[in-house]
Amino acid sequence: MGDAAREAGVPVIAADTKVVERGKGDRLFIATSGIGVIQTNLGLGPQRARPGDAVVVSGPIGDHGIAVISTREGLRFDATVVSDCAPLHGLVALMLASGGAIRCTRDATRGGVASVINELAKSSGVEIIIDEQAVPVRDAVSAACEILGLDPMYVACEGRLVTIVDEPDTDKVLDAMRRHPLGAGACRIGTVTASGEPRVLLRMAFGPTRLLDVLKGEQLPRIC
Repeated sequence: MGDAAREAGVPVIAADTKVVERGKGDRLFIATSGIGVIQTNLGLGPQRARPGDAVVVSGPIGDHGIAVISTREGLRFDATVVSDCAPLHGLVALMLASGGAIRCTRDATRGGVASVINELAKSSGVEIIIDEQAVPVRDAVSAACEILGLDPMYVACEGRLVTIVDEPDTDKVLDAMRRHPLGAGACRIGTVTASGEPRVLLRMAFGPTRLLDVLKGEQLPRIC
């Protein structure tokens, strides 16, 4: 925990202990409260997406969920999948400093990238089309998802973000993201196409599109 706090530049200023019945707890409980300053001039929000905007992801998706489930279940794959868990504030600071018009930014935790994009589409009342071939997924994660019957679009991430950017500023924001280690794999994966019925479509590798709906239930037991 100390290493993670130092990496994030966050001091740990208090601690407490709890007593629970024998067998009712699993070694350690951690609860956190963050204290900081919110910039008031940013104008970010999930309702700000507009037709023509670009949908960008900061790097390969699904690493965290597959790393956790493979460890939890004792699964072994040809390549080790490591969690992407990381503090994103440094990456976000570079994005904001780029001067690009960023509509909104969200981390893709429970429900994965697909769930986040659906939430943004609903909040803004827009249609979003995602290009399946543009979505970065590591080979090991893709193979694990195939074996486990999972869709990487719904697998949790802990160190990845989804951002919606005004089209003319897309390259400017991507360049800024790629200057940070956590954004080295940043890429555009889709476009906001229309106002009206909020929905997300996935343009598949072989041409047709299908609805990329909100996940019903959970693919995996809660992991974050």
